[in-house]
Amino acid sequence: MARQRKPAERPAEGHDGWDEYAPFYDWENARTLGRRDVPFWRTVALNCAGPVLELGAGTGRISIPLARAGVPLVGVDRSAPMLARARQRVKRAKLQQRVRLIRGDIRHLPFADAPVPRPGGARSSRAEAGFSMVLAPYGMLQSLLRERDLQATLGSVHRVLRQGGTFGVELVADLPSWREYRQRVSLKGWRSQGGAHVTLTETVRQDRKRGWTIFDQEFRERRGTRTSTRTFSLTFRTLSVPQMVRRLEKAGFEITALLGDYKGREWDPRADVWVILSRKP
Repeated sequence: MARQRKPAERPAEGHDGWDEYAPFYDWENARTLGRRDVPFWRTVALNCAGPVLELGAGTGRISIPLARAGVPLVGVDRSAPMLARARQRVKRAKLQQRVRLIRGDIRHLPFADAPVPRPGGARSSRAEAGFSMVLAPYGMLQSLLRERDLQATLGSVHRVLRQGGTFGVELVADLPSWREYRQRVSLKGWRSQGGAHVTLTETVRQDRKRGWTIFDQEFRERRGTRTSTRTFSLTFRTLSVPQMVRRLEKAGFEITALLGDYKGREWDPRADVWVILSRKP
């Protein structure tokens, strides 16, 4: 009798877990990252003086403050539950004329090529196409777990970014040095929406062979005597600033700044913030 083979385990993908994370994303970020990065990206976007594309717009944490400041913005995300929350917030803020949200794959951005200037400085008839800035906020590009996916995304960004446009990237700082731990209560507190008490229990694992840092998340909500639990994993690639710089340059970008905080301090490996600004020559 032939042995029955177990079905092959599906390889991890960077987008895994984000649909499940949607109800808790704003609650957790308000207690960790908060809005510390928003003024920085708002200033960069306003200085670019044109339409902005945000990769991984999520629930609109960055998109909405930028739009309120007058920035025309398109946000792309793969997660429908994340975008549903962003659309609700855009509607409440009455920013529908300034923010467009699209469900899509950042490896294959669904936009026309940016115009190529003609000799003598004249632009093509498609001058309205393209973006003045593309933004990949906190750890967005690290969710691309395979090199071919990162290369495809960088090529796609280069294609839709106007000449002289800015590409801003933030990496989660120093992921390889994060200590592994199991079942640690990381956060707890009340959610204003729904009046639930939330506890986040987290496990951090390092897959050194693949260069991944994996966050196993368990969110437990308590409403009175009723408790519900949601578990999922988020995986990030452990890329350093020099490694990302090499990939950006290979994709045709010119590095303009490496920053170690949101006030312009120069980057070094010990910095708490890892921001790369580049341009399309």
